[in-house]
Amino acid sequence: MIVPMSRVTVLAIDRDRDRALEGLRDLGVVHLEAVRPIESEDVEAARKEVEYIRTALDLLPRTARGAPSGQPAAEIVRDVWRILHRRKEIADELDALRHEHERIRPLGRFDPAAIRELAARGVHIRLYQIGANDTVEVPEGGVAVEIGREGAAVYIAVIARGEPPAISAREVRLPEQSLDEIERRIRDLEAEDAGLLAHLEQHAADRPAVEAHAAEAEDRRRLVEARAGMGAVGHSIVYLRGFCPAERLNDLRAAAARHGWGLVIEEPSRDDRVPTLLRLPRWARPIEPLMRFIGILPGYHETDISGAFLIFFGLFFAMLVGDAGYGLLFLGAALGARARRPAPPRPLLHLLFAMSGATIVWGALTGTWFGTQPAGVPRVAWLADGENVKRLCFGIALVHLSLAHVWNIIRLGRSAQSLAQLGWLGITWTMFFFANTMVLGAPFPRAMMPVFAVSLALVVLFMTPVRQLKSEWFNHVMLPLNVVSNFVDVVSYIRLYAVGTASYAVADNLNRMLTPMLGSWRTVLIGALFLVLAHALNIALALMGVMVHGVRLNTLEFSGHIGLQWTGLPYRPFCRVRDEAEAQDT
Repeated sequence: MIVPMSRVTVLAIDRDRDRALEGLRDLGVVHLEAVRPIESEDVEAARKEVEYIRTALDLLPRTARGAPSGQPAAEIVRDVWRILHRRKEIADELDALRHEHERIRPLGRFDPAAIRELAARGVHIRLYQIGANDTVEVPEGGVAVEIGREGAAVYIAVIARGEPPAISAREVRLPEQSLDEIERRIRDLEAEDAGLLAHLEQHAADRPAVEAHAAEAEDRRRLVEARAGMGAVGHSIVYLRGFCPAERLNDLRAAAARHGWGLVIEEPSRDDRVPTLLRLPRWARPIEPLMRFIGILPGYHETDISGAFLIFFGLFFAMLVGDAGYGLLFLGAALGARARRPAPPRPLLHLLFAMSGATIVWGALTGTWFGTQPAGVPRVAWLADGENVKRLCFGIALVHLSLAHVWNIIRLGRSAQSLAQLGWLGITWTMFFFANTMVLGAPFPRAMMPVFAVSLALVVLFMTPVRQLKSEWFNHVMLPLNVVSNFVDVVSYIRLYAVGTASYAVADNLNRMLTPMLGSWRTVLIGALFLVLAHALNIALALMGVMVHGVRLNTLEFSGHIGLQWTGLPYRPFCRVRDEAEAQDT
């Protein structure tokens, strides 16, 4: 259910604006909407402070081995940043030194200072690189000495009194430091970097203090942004605008009376950017982690399909994975996760249990266990025929897409647009039978042609209200493409069969290739290891298929038919960070 919202305006005396903001923040029910642009120097400074602290927090290890240092959180953050900057300097210097080490390593070990000293006394040495088969003509007065080789490159030193003669070869720049000095400096820097890393790990136990410090900075940022976004009436009245859940209006009224605020409550208009607060029934809550993960949320004026999403996603998950053995592994992983401390959030655990159970049931119906279908294991014979599974996929498409249009008919009530949805329902049924004819060769029922004609007429006549024809006439132009798209949507459910069959085929072939290795004691361990790795890879591929196809059928095909565009703005009330975290935990 999408919780109803009210548009609210809170008015206060200008001199009490800070107390009003703090009181509204303590209440924690109003999703604020900036009345004016909130960009200012104070806001920018507050944002930078949050980023500064959170960057330091991200660098702290999550596993603590010792006790907290007892230092103030601000000092810990400064210390972390000092370590960060110094490690960056060390990394840059190490890169330069290692590059220089590789450049001069073929030249051998010598002291560049000695060469410079000889140059001061009139003996000049220049270094060159030539090919292994090249010959160098050194003019009179010079001597060429080979000092190193690497691959096809030969390195030579040309020695001469006075200015050294020029030769036709690539000159190698004389290093500033010797190879020994560079290696010594690299060792020193690596030791310093290891020490800094150890120092950083000592701060791991200080992570809770830094997290609290970051929360305080975030609270200040929110307060500064809210203050900057306040509107003003004359020089004495300031006001805030936002949205409050209708069920919390009494709390807001009581706070307004207590603090002396003015309060205006209105119904949101269709043009308002109203935030969405979802409150799902207990049985549908497992779908929340998945919706958050893929970043979808229905708009305030759209339809909440969370329950249908969960039911059909479970079916799609089971068919795409298609293996009861894999389902048992998922169930074991869910039980193991529940036994851990701290355990994952309860909705996520419930989602894992639901998907595991669905996969085990479907795998048992098809008799598939770890990529095999043992002869003695009971199964539903009808599902052993691929053509029947294809029919089932089209049947699922019919039920899923019909549900979307029936939902719209109920939601629209007696409006003319509900007749258009009735027309789309008839078109969907027509496309179902057409898909069976085109893909499976089933005869097309003659009775569906009149149904299609009437349905198309209903869509043409009632899809767009008369008063909106001038601005939305293009819907009628796009109608032929939308009808074709309806057919494509029905056919797209065949992916449940295709991906599930591919997953089984991969597992079956892996078993056939690797099982013979289990017959010999010499290869049994290697064969078992490869078999486990192969099935792990197949499970990963199956889960990728679930995320691509199982999610798509809900968020694109079904959502397109129900008219859902996932335009939701998350409801984020103006409150303290700790209050927000407590609300999410409950």
